[in-house]
Amino acid sequence: MRLLIATQNQNKVREIREILEGSTKNSGLELVGLDEIVEARGAPIEEPVEDGLSFEENARIKARYYAKATGLVAIAEDSGLEVDALDGAPGIHSARYAGVGESREERDRANNQKLLRELEGAAEAERAARFVCALSVVSSTGEVLYETRGEFEGRIGTEPRGDGGFGYDPLLFIPELGKTSAELTSEEKNARSHRGAAFRALAKVLPSLLATLSQAAGDTKLEGER
Repeated sequence: MRLLIATQNQNKVREIREILEGSTKNSGLELVGLDEIVEARGAPIEEPVEDGLSFEENARIKARYYAKATGLVAIAEDSGLEVDALDGAPGIHSARYAGVGESREERDRANNQKLLRELEGAAEAERAARFVCALSVVSSTGEVLYETRGEFEGRIGTEPRGDGGFGYDPLLFIPELGKTSAELTSEEKNARSHRGAAFRALAKVLPSLLATLSQAAGDTKLEGER
């Protein structure tokens, strides 16, 4: 059985595979990234219009879209940064907050620079923030099988620190560790992050989901043989 990680962001694919590795080992489940599907087809898959008003709605939109486009069970997540002093912004607009940049690296850099400008002069107590990850798993027929949400609390620093991670990782400072998210090892980040929390919750229910999907596939095959 193949389970689609519905993103072309290879950083996210890597993190998700690391988190789910223990749950999928010896399960017969193959985790495939969207890039692998596109490469095998030799044709791109257009991106869906993410017009939801929340992380949860956008995760569901993406999961349903890519499940239908590929015929696979799809896991999609929508994630971003909420800053209290900015009334939750950049929120669902986190990926293109600055509105400029061709490559992912250029967009990340512009987004971080804009965020620092927006918070210029803000007191430490006003810089509370969190990463949010909403996750949705949808069957190839469009049925929502599982949804959850994870959060990663910290505050926005005054300058980028660290070379790891991506996105706003260099700015989210975790006071109890004295490090930004970009200064954590992969193991440290996965143990604490919003994405880690959401996908660990999925990992707990994945065996039962697989059993349900396998049973459904078996029932469909038997029905077709009659």
